[in-house]
Amino acid sequence: MVGAPADEPDLAPEHERALGAWALAEHGSELLAVEGYPMTKRPFYTHPQPGDGRWSNSFDLLFRGLELVTGGQRLHRLSDYEAAIRARGEDPAAYDAYLQAFRHGMPPHGGFAIGLERWVGRLVEATNIREVTLFPRDLHRLTP
Repeated sequence: MVGAPADEPDLAPEHERALGAWALAEHGSELLAVEGYPMTKRPFYTHPQPGDGRWSNSFDLLFRGLELVTGGQRLHRLSDYEAAIRARGEDPAAYDAYLQAFRHGMPPHGGFAIGLERWVGRLVEATNIREVTLFPRDLHRLTP
């Protein structure tokens, strides 16, 4: 739909902009939820879709053609975490502190992260995210 290569399972910024323009033109919406990302593009703690483990139960929320939120269902069984970590060629022992909570049981749950500066920048139509960031960081500025 946006001209991405068939073998590229992620969205580049130009694809996000094209999808944002499509959502506005077709649906009058500045927001668009994108689902169905491959598991290879998501963190190890992301829950796969039931029935087809190639795909994740995750999403991105685009606002005016820019990704603002990434989220999804997370694993909640210790054995699933250990298998996911091993599948990536890592040792679960390296994640012992993180995995402690799952040894005692965890209900099904999800989570998301929002790019607050990205949202504010798009909301006020700033030309650069640095205009809405209190202490912007880049290659030339690492401290306030």
